[in-house]
Amino acid sequence: MARTQTLVQLSEELLRRLDERAAREGRSRSSLIREAIEGYLFDERSAELDRLIVEGYERMPNTEEEIAWAEGSAREAINDEPW
Repeated sequence: MARTQTLVQLSEELLRRLDERAAREGRSRSSLIREAIEGYLFDERSAELDRLIVEGYERMPNTEEEIAWAEGSAREAINDEPW
């Protein structure tokens, strides 16, 4: 994958903590920063998908029949557990 170099300004404290973690994990600063950004963007996308799912259910709520089916399935699953 092609990469583009970019400049990011960090406080001395943040840079110190980043370097400590990089040393502890035997990784580069770049690797840690990429992973942190990927996690941040994944969390943001995941939250957006959650919001869209909730919005969809608010527009078209489950019917009484669907709710009864879901509750029955949950009961069956619990009863099937070997507790």
